[in-house]
Amino acid sequence: MAEVTLDRPKRWTYDEYSKLDEDHRYEVINAALLMAPAPDTWHQDWCRNLFRVLDAHVLKHKLGKLFFAPVDVILDSENIVQPDVIFIATNHLNIIQRRGIFGIPDLVVEIVSPGTARRDRHDKREIYARFGVKEYWIGDPANCTMEVFVLAQHGYELHSIAEQEGKLTSMILPGLEVDLAQVQ
Repeated sequence: MAEVTLDRPKRWTYDEYSKLDEDHRYEVINAALLMAPAPDTWHQDWCRNLFRVLDAHVLKHKLGKLFFAPVDVILDSENIVQPDVIFIATNHLNIIQRRGIFGIPDLVVEIVSPGTARRDRHDKREIYARFGVKEYWIGDPANCTMEVFVLAQHGYELHSIAEQEGKLTSMILPGLEVDLAQVQ
């Protein structure tokens, strides 16, 4: 099922977003309210498996905190997203509040679903780069790929990729090596 853009003649802000029904998955991107259906089981498997690998590394090395969707990441009043996995480094833990993450995460992961592919690969990639998210991972269960992008002067540059098999590394999480087989 494709995502639905709720057509409103106004620009959505965090204040309006925070009053919405919590039983649905919404995001606000460039002041447009978007709603998406629940992800499929492949998506959920990849999220769970990747979270386990990342969380073990983050905890072992005391690097910060890891979160998984749904949790609101409020980049500004007109951009509220729910990445699948979010990492906040120890020196940025002050952006974590009870209602969500109010600021820029160090690393975000989006696992592509058929209905969110364009948003994850283009819209969110541009927004995360614009706000300064240092590392952006995109996983694609249907094609068995995972890409790691690092923020450079003019946007994201590919740092690591695994297709069908292989290992991924991170600039943000030193010493991390993720075998794609652990995620699939």
